[in-house]
Formats: sequence, structure tokens, C-alpha cells
Amino acid sequence: MAFISSGYNVDKPMEDRISDIGPRKYDEFYPPVIASNKGKWLYHEILKPGVLVHVAESGDKVFTVRCGGARLMSTGLILEICDIADKYCDGYVRWTTRNNIEFMTDDESKVEPLVQDLESRKFPGGSYKFPVGGTGAGVTNIVHTQGWVHCHTPATDASGPVKATMDALFDDFKDHRLPAQLRVSLACCLNMCGAVHCSDIAILGYHRKPPMLDHEYVDKMCEIPLAIAACPTAAIKPAKVESASGEKLKSVAVNNDRCMFCGNCYTMCPAMPLADQEGDGIVLMAGGKVSNRISAPKFSKVVVAFIPNEPPLWPKTTEVIKKMVEAYSAGANKYERLGEWAERIGWERFFEKCELEFTHHLIDDFRDPAYFTWRQTSQFKF
Repeated sequence: MAFISSGYNVDKPMEDRISDIGPRKYDEFYPPVIASNKGKWLYHEILKPGVLVHVAESGDKVFTVRCGGARLMSTGLILEICDIADKYCDGYVRWTTRNNIEFMTDDESKVEPLVQDLESRKFPGGSYKFPVGGTGAGVTNIVHTQGWVHCHTPATDASGPVKATMDALFDDFKDHRLPAQLRVSLACCLNMCGAVHCSDIAILGYHRKPPMLDHEYVDKMCEIPLAIAACPTAAIKPAKVESASGEKLKSVAVNNDRCMFCGNCYTMCPAMPLADQEGDGIVLMAGGKVSNRISAPKFSKVVVAFIPNEPPLWPKTTEVIKKMVEAYSAGANKYERLGEWAERIGWERFFEKCELEFTHHLIDDFRDPAYFTWRQTSQFKF
């Protein structure tokens, strides 16, 4: 009745509909030059690091200035971004899937003043607020997951290692010295809501110990069937245990040999915590890509089995990543992605070039005929 009294027409449910559920339709936010030329673009060029131009069949041009942003931003910083967009781009601004900020304008005369304005804005500590770059044969922003700030199953932080790694790779964010684009990603645990399975270099948080069991609280805090059902490897079963006082408790038991340390059980049952200071750390992977260019998409391979968490700067992690980037830059051919370079020289040589130790933990025993026979890519071989 409340809907009807407010003017809702049951015969025409979409008439004058106003809703705050979900985002507005994306094409409402196109700059006019993009809306009028959608699907009619001829080509694009990278004029210099961080600055692109797209040219349409009509002759219209749109210039894009890309700068690095953070996944977690204050409202004050977002308001500042909006002020810049109002000043130079008629209010139009967009974020990429890798947390870059892109300002778009069809007025070429505004491009250089916009770049200079962005580069001049710094935090009180002296670091760039909006460093221009992240295009072409360089490093773009690191896409990452929640980390310690915002998630209950991470084995490492996200914002900390990402900031430390981007500090080490900052010159390549603002330059085009690499053979091809280099994508770096981070996921805080094996549930992997970050794209580490297919990145040139990937940082993966890894648990090495099964969940701890607070038997006293399992039955009080958890729906035991849900905790059992949440386990993807069927490593959990119901159990009865005796407390120190002799009380019989309903709880669960974990088959440690079957546990893959994913933390799904902790999602269902807070009395099964997984985080552990000594057991948690970082795995580094390399050689993945999504692109079909030159070669088929590739999965990342584990190249460093474990590095302990070292907050706040993760020095060992950033040191190894920097060595990999330098070896890739020195050895790869132009347009060759990191995984393509590794396959050309051989993975044994890759480990030598990057000064990485090879251990039995890194042996790939994945065997699946479908992996070789399915035509899943544009790289058909007959």
C-alpha cells in the first residue's frame, strides 16, 4: 500500500521509477566524444608514458591521461580527483580495473597542463598523489585483494606489499624501457580474488598450517554442518571431544593431510582460525598472461615457494621481484612477455638469470590432456 500511496502504478511498474539499488547505467557517464563515436574507433597511440590518444573514423580524438591510484582511497582524495576532472575534463573521469585513474578530454591544449597539474600534487611526505604513467611497455598499477585491513582469511597484507613493490618498480611505472607490458598482481590467500593465476609476476599469500580448533567454542559459535560442508577437500568431520573439566563437547576434527589451508571453514566457523604468524607468508609466481598476442594465454608458475611476511616494507619480497624485472628487461626480446621469455630460454635458465633457487616444491606435476587438446584460444594449431 505504501507504494500505491506514493504514486506507484501496478500496471506500469517502470513508469517514473526511481531506485537507489545498484549503480546507474554506465553509458550515462560517457564523455560526449566517446558516446558519439562508440564502436567507430580507428586506432590509438601512446604519445608518452601515461598519455594516450584514440582517433575515430569521424576524425574526432580523445586524449587520456592515466595516473596511478590506490585501491583504498579517502573521500578527500576522491573529491580532489573530481575537482581535477571538473577543471580539465568537463567532469569526466574513470577508474581502470587496476586502480588507475584516467582523465579524458577532446581538447589537446588541456593535456599538458593536466599532466603538469597531476605531477605537481604531492602528499605531505613528498610522494606523488597522482603519478602519470602505467601504459605500454612498463609496469601498470598492481591489482590486489583486501589484505589485513578488510578480510578474515588473508595470509599476507595487500596494501603493504603492493606499496612496497610499487616503490621498487616506480621508475618503470613512469617509463617504457621494458620489452613489453608487465602485469603484477597480488592475492592474499588461495581463494584468490586477485588475478595471480595469469600475471607476469604474482604475489600470493599462503597459509601453511591447518586451522586451529577452539573446541570449547565450536558448538557455541558455529553451525557445525556448515563448517563441514564448506570444506572443498572433505577434510572436516564431526567429532566429540572432552574439555579439561571433563565436559563432553560437540566439535569437529580436521584431517591435516587433506587440508589445503583455504580458510573456507573459518568463514563458516570463527572458532576455526587459520592465521598464524609463522605459518603465513608469500609465494611468488611468474609467467602468466591473459593476452592472446604472439602466444596463447598462460598460467603463472610458482618460482619462490615461501617468503615470510616482513611488514611494513617486505624487503625480501621486493628484492626478488626487482631482480626478476631487471633480468627480464635485460634478456627478453621486444614485445616478449615475461613468460614467453622464460619459455624461450628455458625455465632452468630463467631461475639462473633471476638468481632464484629451484626446490622440489616448484615441480609442476599438472597433467591433463584437455590442457593440450582443447581449442580455448585464438592460437589454433592443426
